[in-house]
Amino acid sequence: MKSENHNSSSRRDMIKKVAATSAAAFVGQSLFNRVSAAEALLSDDLKGHINHSVCRWCYGDISLDDLCKGAKAMGIKSIDLTGPEEWPTLKKYGLVCALTQGAGKGIGEGFNNPKLHDELVKSYEEVIPKVAAAGFKQIICFSGNRNGMDDAEGLKNCAVGLKRLMPIAEKHNVVMVMELLNSKVDHHDYMCDHTKWGAALCDAVGSEYFKLLYDIYHMQIMDGDVIATIRKYNKYFSHYHTGGVPGRNEIDESQELYYPAIMKAIVDTGFKGYVAQEFIPKRKDKLASLKQGVQICDV
Repeated sequence: MKSENHNSSSRRDMIKKVAATSAAAFVGQSLFNRVSAAEALLSDDLKGHINHSVCRWCYGDISLDDLCKGAKAMGIKSIDLTGPEEWPTLKKYGLVCALTQGAGKGIGEGFNNPKLHDELVKSYEEVIPKVAAAGFKQIICFSGNRNGMDDAEGLKNCAVGLKRLMPIAEKHNVVMVMELLNSKVDHHDYMCDHTKWGAALCDAVGSEYFKLLYDIYHMQIMDGDVIATIRKYNKYFSHYHTGGVPGRNEIDESQELYYPAIMKAIVDTGFKGYVAQEFIPKRKDKLASLKQGVQICDV
C-alpha cells in the first residue's frame, strides 16, 4: 500500500494519481506487449484453485486499460482497490473488482474515532449501493490510527460504528472488509495491526457482512506464523493480499516468505474468495513481475 519509502499516506496518493491518469494509455502499452501473445499466461493454464486479483495502485504508471489487458492475459479475474469511475473499464475487459475502494476517509481516520462515525456512515451508505449495482461484493474499510487510544476502547468504538452499517451491507449483500496493516514499518500507530484484535472485532460486530483482509506482508511483520494464523483464523478472512518481506517487492526467492506453501494453506481452508498481488515491482518490466507472482501463487 505504499511507495518504496513506505510512508503511511502513499497508497492514498497513488490511488488518487491512478484515478486522475487512468486514460493515459500510451504509458503501459509496451509493457503489455511484452507479456502478450506467445509470452502470456492464458487463463486455461491456471490450476483454478486460486482466484487471482491484483491491486491497481501498485501499477500507477501503467494505464488501467493496459493493466486490464495484461491481467486478462495472465488469468487474473479482478483489479482490486478501484473506485466507481474505474469500474466501466474493468467490465469492458470482463474483469471484476473483488475489493473496492471508494468510501471512508483513508487509513488513518477510521471507525475507532466516534467523532467520525456520522461522516463514515454517510460515506459508506452512499457507496455500498454503487458496489452492489456494479455486481461487486466487498468494500474496504479501516480502523484508523490509535492517537493515544487503547486497543479495547478502539475495538468498542469500531464495533459501534460498524454495526450502524451492517443493515445496509446486508441489504445490498456487500461485505465490509477491514484491512490488517503493520504499524511497525509502514502505517505507524494504525490500530488494526494484529490478527487477534481484528478477529475480536469481528466477534464484537457479530455479522457475516464484516470480515478481515489478511494482508500476508503486513501480518508477517506483526504476527509471523502466517500459515498457522491462516489455519486458526481463516473464518474471519474474506480476502488476501500478497507482498514480499522485507521490502514489499516481488514475492520470489528474494524474500523470506514461501508463497506456494502459504497459498496451499489458503486453499486447504476451503477459501473461495480472491488473493490479490499487492507487491511493488522493482523490475522494469512490471507486468512480467506480476505474471511471475501469479505463477508462484497458482498452486
